[in-house]
Amino acid sequence: MLTKLISLSLAILLSACNVTSPPPYQKDREPEYRDQYNGAEGLSQQQKDQSYLMNKELSDKCTTAKIDLAIAETEKNTDEIKKHSTIISDSCL
Repeated sequence: MLTKLISLSLAILLSACNVTSPPPYQKDREPEYRDQYNGAEGLSQQQKDQSYLMNKELSDKCTTAKIDLAIAETEKNTDEIKKHSTIISDSCL
C-alpha cells in the first residue's frame, strides 16, 4: 500500500514538472492589445504598457489640438483658439 502511494505521488510530482506556465505577457501584441499579464515580469510589463498608453494618449491629444489650433487661427476663430491653446498647455510636454 505504501509503495503504491509513493509511486502515485512520484508520478503526480513528475507530471507536474512537465506543465509549463503561461508566458508573462503577450509579447507578440502591441501594448494596446495586451490583456493578459502573469507573474512579476508580467506585472512589470503591465506598468510599462500603462505608462506608454498614457503618454501616447497625451501625445495624440496634443497633436490633434495643434492641428485644430492651426485651423482656428486660419479661420480667425478666437473662441476655438483659446480652447485649443488651453488643451495644448495642458497636454503638450
